[in-house]
Amino acid sequence: MRIPALRHWLIAAALATTPLIATTPAHAEAPQVKTQAPGFYRMMVGQFEITALYDGYLDLDAKLLKNASQRDIQRLLAKRFTTGPAIQTAVNAYLINTGSKLVLIDAGAAKAFGPSLGFIPDNLRAAGYDPAKIDVVLLTHLHGDHVNGLLTADGKAVFPNASVHAAKADADFWLPAEALAKADEASRPFFQMAQSALAPYQAAGRFSTFDDGAELIPGFKALAAPGHTPGHSGFLIESAGQRLLVWGDIIHNAATQFENPEISIEFDIDRKLAVATRQKLLNRVVKDKLMVAGMHLPFPGIGHVRREGKGSFEWIPVEYGPIR
Repeated sequence: MRIPALRHWLIAAALATTPLIATTPAHAEAPQVKTQAPGFYRMMVGQFEITALYDGYLDLDAKLLKNASQRDIQRLLAKRFTTGPAIQTAVNAYLINTGSKLVLIDAGAAKAFGPSLGFIPDNLRAAGYDPAKIDVVLLTHLHGDHVNGLLTADGKAVFPNASVHAAKADADFWLPAEALAKADEASRPFFQMAQSALAPYQAAGRFSTFDDGAELIPGFKALAAPGHTPGHSGFLIESAGQRLLVWGDIIHNAATQFENPEISIEFDIDRKLAVATRQKLLNRVVKDKLMVAGMHLPFPGIGHVRREGKGSFEWIPVEYGPIR
């Protein structure tokens, strides 16, 4: 009897307040803010604090995706509610606080590709960190959307106290002066960006290279993932029995390349090798149930991969939640 009585009371109370609500004058409309929340996401991997940092986005032409017909590519995009010739593509970086070191993986694009990018320094500060306090910068590869953020607009080091590290195979490809001299007109800007971005760190004696399998600092192991560039690398991070693979540019477009890993992108230097590397790593992270982080996955770009069918995969992103 008590539950029906409560129900009748709630109905009566609602009816009693209806005239008051209806006759109360409307307040002036609030202006819309139209700004996004700060671009960082935080989680733990063992004892390491991981902060995903959003540099911004690129609008990539779908025609840059290769090894499939545009009809199939558009079908895959539409299947995931992505339409239009331009695909919004995130550019991410990752800060790892080990408790004794601040390690940044990739530095973003700065403003080299337009005003929609270059927000890592702002988002780093919003996350509570000073760029001058970064100890180590690890680079997955030397493309401009990963290294231009090493420099301020006037060519100074954004991370003045950090050592910077890249795979030897990538440094040997992008950094020699003769490589720039031999580059064709279309490729020359990529060489110029890599060389300019690293110049102040080289001059200060704070740039060095690594080989596959190197333990760069405790808990960080380099993992060769060639194809996109000759020295493209991932970093396997491990703490207290938990692991995270920061895999760089293994996936550029989540809507198409998980379902069809054979789809490559125009910027792959060796497309056949890039496809083989992607398939190998996708199989590994599924088998080992590895959490991964990707520089062009939808922000924060962290999650797991599951097998969807023969040769096909599905992306399972992390869920926003408290640090625990």
